[in-house]
Amino acid sequence: MTAPTPPVAKKIPVTIEQLGRTRVDEYQWMKDDNWQAVLRDPTLIKADVKAHLTEENAYREAMMASTLPLQDEMFREMRGRIKEDDSSVPAKDGPWEYYTRFDAGAQHPLWCRRPVGQVEGEQVLLNGPAEAEGKAYWEAGDVGNSPDHTLFAYAEDSQGSEVHRILVKDLETGQLVGEPIESASANLTFSPDSQWIFWTNRDDNGRPDKIFRRPARGGDIALVYEETDDGFFQGVGRNADDEFVVISIANQETSEARIIPAADPTATPVVVEPRHTGRLYDLDHWGDRWVIRTNADDAIDFKIVEAPTASPGKGSWTDLVAHTPGRFIESLDLTRDHIARQERADANTRIVVRDRQGAEHEIAVDEPAYALTLIGASEFDTTQSRYAYNSPSTPTSTYDYDLAARERTLRKVQEVPSGHDPAAYVVERLNAPASDGELVPVTVLRHRDTPVDGSAPVLLYGYGSYGIPMPASFSTNRLSLVDRGWIYAIAHIRGGSDKGWNWFLSARRFTKKNTFTDFVAAAEHLIDRNYASAGKIVAQGGSAGGLLMGAVTNMRPDLWGGVIGQVPFVDVINTMSDTSLPLTPPEWPEWGNPIEDAEAYDYMMSYSPYDQVTAQAYPPILATGGLSDPRVTYWEPEKWVARLRPATTSGKPVLLKINMEAGHGGASGRFDYLKEVAHDYVFAVWAIDEGWTRV
Repeated sequence: MTAPTPPVAKKIPVTIEQLGRTRVDEYQWMKDDNWQAVLRDPTLIKADVKAHLTEENAYREAMMASTLPLQDEMFREMRGRIKEDDSSVPAKDGPWEYYTRFDAGAQHPLWCRRPVGQVEGEQVLLNGPAEAEGKAYWEAGDVGNSPDHTLFAYAEDSQGSEVHRILVKDLETGQLVGEPIESASANLTFSPDSQWIFWTNRDDNGRPDKIFRRPARGGDIALVYEETDDGFFQGVGRNADDEFVVISIANQETSEARIIPAADPTATPVVVEPRHTGRLYDLDHWGDRWVIRTNADDAIDFKIVEAPTASPGKGSWTDLVAHTPGRFIESLDLTRDHIARQERADANTRIVVRDRQGAEHEIAVDEPAYALTLIGASEFDTTQSRYAYNSPSTPTSTYDYDLAARERTLRKVQEVPSGHDPAAYVVERLNAPASDGELVPVTVLRHRDTPVDGSAPVLLYGYGSYGIPMPASFSTNRLSLVDRGWIYAIAHIRGGSDKGWNWFLSARRFTKKNTFTDFVAAAEHLIDRNYASAGKIVAQGGSAGGLLMGAVTNMRPDLWGGVIGQVPFVDVINTMSDTSLPLTPPEWPEWGNPIEDAEAYDYMMSYSPYDQVTAQAYPPILATGGLSDPRVTYWEPEKWVARLRPATTSGKPVLLKINMEAGHGGASGRFDYLKEVAHDYVFAVWAIDEGWTRV
């Protein structure tokens, strides 16, 4: 049998002069100058780009044709671990309990409510399967009921482009009211008096630029706030006690809040504390005062301060919970008499409850690696909060917790219909020495029968950007690898906040390479501890984790048996120099600005995966993307593959998978998404088994 012939991308060299530096990009033609329109209507894509993507998809399918039975087998396993008619634990809000549920066989959920304490009287607020019918992609973003429970609003995305349409429904008649709100983010809120709806607008480049308001049932639209700095994101919501509408404005290092009193929802927003570079804060209202989480005054891992309702600015802030280095305060949830907070340290979490008198107690778990998540309360005037616990081997348990009585009630245990025995698995936490002496936590999941002698293949997952931690959580999908003798490992590398906010600060801009060297250190430690062998580790990461994949592949191709870069941010210099892209200006604090800063340009160039591709023996590589992705545009993985394929000297395949009907998150249907997961996991098996040699 003759092996399929890989596509050869045409080269049209473009010379780019920038800050006295010159680079040549032979694949710049893959970027569609009309990309904003393509996000909304993929049929508008340039013919030559579409043809090339079609060839790439066909080549990958031909190369992996022998894996189709295993893909189907894994998909059926993954689907078999899902309770198809599952439902969420209802959340009480006034006279109603709100919840989502799935019908067996349905790809999308139903959003429902029923009277408190009753099992009858269900009212379907949004029928996901009906809305998605006939659409290749459909997803609901923000959804919510009005405080008086008469209206329901939802933001729908029918393209995967994250440009949403907001609709409002009268819950008595079931009819839509007012005109649909177009070109919105997945962000909306009703005013506390239920008379108005607020939302975030997206401009022509998909960037959130304005907050608008209109009467909830329809009427004239009014501009509430316009952000003139392209470097900031924004959103709008209500605070816990429904005394204010809050506009939040932030990038990765600076934030600002503006407030509108519930008693006057059409008032001009008032600045709480003006933005100051490097200072972050978010706030909530606790009946008679403001409670604010902030990194002000060198509180690197954040502290909690309070301020009078009438004077919320920094001059009135007094410490409520002092800063403790290494204990990162992630989030707060306020009820009438309690503050619950989630803290993170050493790649694990705990929940601490504080009453108005200042007495504290904690909810913690004595396990090597786990995820404890504060879900919070659905009402303000209550003593009931909610949290969830799981670990890599243990399905999720959801608890209601009485904050005053300190008693918990188990509401739900995640059901795995095909059966699951947590005792059949081993969860371990290792600490890998980084090149500068820091210890990088690594969470390991393996079947108890899998030997620790270097013979097992390993999938090593990493992310490491924006301060986003990687939880040591449960996933039924991973069992399809682990049950086949694989070891699944998560590297809690710098760039995330797994060991505190400083863990993030020590791997951005001019220290970004710590993210990459930490991941390499994690792999080497797995090898040193006999969990893995060089060449039998498949590395996986998505988005900014895809940048990680590209960087470590260039740095240490010998370590990897395969690499999976999902929607990979690999064309760093070009993307961070393109101000038309929605995420570019807001992300300069993370990466640097190569348009104005020569030092940032040079440092970025030194690791940019696309720019650092060289002739060397690369492992098998799978890059994935979505045609409607506004975050990591389709041409990034397309260009990366085009450069990698002629550069590799190993003879091992470089494959591209572009979903022509989805965006950054992949397929929207829960079963279609599982097919994508199965495909990627099967690629890992195929790479380790050198399946391409038998094509």
